[in-house]
Amino acid sequence: MLNRVETLSDAEIVRAYLEASMVPDPDGAARYMAPGTPITFTGGRLFDHPSGPSGFNAMRYRWVKKRMERFDVCPAEGETIVYSVGTLYGEWPDGTAFEGNRYVDRFVVRDGLIVKMDVWNDSAERILEQRGIVA
Repeated sequence: MLNRVETLSDAEIVRAYLEASMVPDPDGAARYMAPGTPITFTGGRLFDHPSGPSGFNAMRYRWVKKRMERFDVCPAEGETIVYSVGTLYGEWPDGTAFEGNRYVDRFVVRDGLIVKMDVWNDSAERILEQRGIVA
């Protein structure tokens, strides 16, 4: 685990985390997080290690990647809030391809490590649509 990533900006720390998580390499991604960092995933699922979202994604998708369109950086006293905004693309478990699935990830970075992460995306809406459910 990294004690502090002084050579990377807070946005670069988030990008490195996301790139590792897409491999997927949850242990590599964890290097950018403080131990026990709360990860609130879609649907309010709570995890404390990148292996949680990776395991969940393995059930929801055959594979999934992010097109990271931008990083919004909001400095605050003693921490930085970094939003990663973009779209997901990949395949559903049945092999059907998808793209353009919006996501927003919110990170709190403190002392060179991610200390909180929140994840939102449109996957649930798309699954409902596939099943003909209008909600």
